[in-house]
Amino acid sequence: MAIINLKDLRAALPRHARLIGLDPGSKTIGVALSDVSLMLASPYGAIKRGKLAANAAEIAAIATKQGAAGLVVGLPLSMDGSMGPAAQAAKDWARAVADATGLPCALFDERMSSAAVNRMLIAEADLTRARRAKSVDRAAAAYMLQSALDASRPSATRDSMGGADT
Repeated sequence: MAIINLKDLRAALPRHARLIGLDPGSKTIGVALSDVSLMLASPYGAIKRGKLAANAAEIAAIATKQGAAGLVVGLPLSMDGSMGPAAQAAKDWARAVADATGLPCALFDERMSSAAVNRMLIAEADLTRARRAKSVDRAAAAYMLQSALDASRPSATRDSMGGADT
């Protein structure tokens, strides 16, 4: 499957279908789920990074179990917005996972998601480094997916909530 624009992905979803947010790291893949109204993202879990076929099978099983019909994969752009090696690797991985699962996929800039989640976990939750490490992957996936949901919300919904049309 091709990687498609986020707004096109959202528009193509069947009614009441969820999105899965994926934050692929070198050791784990953070997983988040949207609600059926595509308004709220929640942490779901983490998958140990392994062979693509096994990871794709786990993602497909989550999609089936949770009623998800699309993927949003975090794209770690460089701070200047350019596509570095990590972003290219994430893009290639996203395309391969979309092909293996048969689910449409969009990419979303997640430059600051892990840093923001770490700051929040340190400041608000006062978690130790070991406990943060267990939580950060799924929380970063939820942070990224929430940002994607907010950015792709139809104009009428954003306007009614006081948001600016971009």
